Amino acid sequence: MGHGEKKGTIILDNFNSTANLASNPGFQSTLSLGSKDVINEKEYNPFEHRRVEHPNSTIGSLVHLLKSSLGSGILAMPAAFKNAGLAVGAFGTLIVGFICTHCVYVLVKTSQQVCVEAKKPSMGFAETCGAAFEYGPQRLRPWANFARTFIDYALTCTYLAALCVYVVFIAENFKEVLDEYYPNYKLSVEAYCALTLVPLVLICQIRNLKWLVPFSAIANVFLVICFAITMYYIFHDLPNPAEREMVASVTQWPLFISTVIFAMEGIGVVMPVENEMAKPEQFLGCPGVLNVAMTIVISLYGLVGFFGYIKYGDAVRGSVTLNLPQDELLAQSAKILMALAILFTYSLQFYVPMEMIWRQIQHKIAVKYHNITQISIRTVIVVGSVALAAAFPDLELFINLCGAIFLSSLGLLTPAIVDTVHNWDRGLGTFNWILWKNILISMLSFIALFAGSYVSILSMVDKYNSPPVLEMVGNVTVLST
Repeated sequence: MGHGEKKGTIILDNFNSTANLASNPGFQSTLSLGSKDVINEKEYNPFEHRRVEHPNSTIGSLVHLLKSSLGSGILAMPAAFKNAGLAVGAFGTLIVGFICTHCVYVLVKTSQQVCVEAKKPSMGFAETCGAAFEYGPQRLRPWANFARTFIDYALTCTYLAALCVYVVFIAENFKEVLDEYYPNYKLSVEAYCALTLVPLVLICQIRNLKWLVPFSAIANVFLVICFAITMYYIFHDLPNPAEREMVASVTQWPLFISTVIFAMEGIGVVMPVENEMAKPEQFLGCPGVLNVAMTIVISLYGLVGFFGYIKYGDAVRGSVTLNLPQDELLAQSAKILMALAILFTYSLQFYVPMEMIWRQIQHKIAVKYHNITQISIRTVIVVGSVALAAAFPDLELFINLCGAIFLSSLGLLTPAIVDTVHNWDRGLGTFNWILWKNILISMLSFIALFAGSYVSILSMVDKYNSPPVLEMVGNVTVLST
């Protein structure tokens, strides 16, 4: 007899029609299913059951969310505006930003609601997606484990792709500076990618997140200084906006969408931030941590993109720091600080996929081999990201491709599907507006996924199939592509 049973009471934990009622010797004619305790049972409140050792304040959570969204992606916004034009870029940034914010909102809202049903204090991204299916329509419940596993692997692939982008960021910024000081010994971007290998392998051997905090703090300081210097150059002697294209070709818009999604999306860190809040009820709502953070993010991204494109026009590059003067010390310092900031941030981004990979395989490896296995896996991942970056060193196209394939799926499509599944039996609103809204978001995701990927890959093929060009550097003739 279980701990919760009382004599004369039937516990219906078996809904099979063959349940043996006679096995309960105290069976009485009156069932106690409608007992006062059950009827008056208070609804489970996950916030009351959270036990976070070091909870974040509301302001601290806001800072974390800003930090996750305001990274190197902001420097790619002028290139995004190049693919949309000033007018379309300005309105498009607001629209895509609003949609990204809404997708984060529905994901967190769904997580909080399924926590009540599952009676769990908190859930991560993958757990939330799995629980939405598990407590959703009967026919979709067998897909719960697949949803969890898919999100885990998709997040891992997203962060691994971001690591490749980081390698190109580092290589191109160092190349810009060193080419100025050693014009007769200009190395290719691929060579600079290879030179990042040793420092990245070493820094990625740090396994404790605590020891990565100083690197993250230094990276943030460098990013702020770099951002300030970049804005100084952007606003200095701005040309007339009428000189820039207001509406770019529609065929380029998917590149704009995928770049903005890559720059803005911080979907992977949203759930950890909300789960560790001292007052998680303040994450959503108005004003709320999410709304305040995303208002700041969208404003800054629109500002940098708009004025960065006015300043440099179609000559703008994948990171606007690469457009800064090569021969001025202030601009060179910004590029070096940018490269170092990304170098230090690499190890922090590396922590996420490594944690997932190690969680999947550690129980299959003998404890005495754990150390050498960790070293080997970490080295292989870094070597792989450097090799892939060297194979496709075009920063702008790489960012477009990553945004199109990974972040459009995780940041837009997944929340839309989870929201629909969760509300299918609970009600989709007047005229099924939730369903139609999520269909529109899914369509935008597919446009970014297929059209963005197609245009990015086509541009890569065109670029790398173009004939090499001979250039004179001093008295030396070099071959460039």
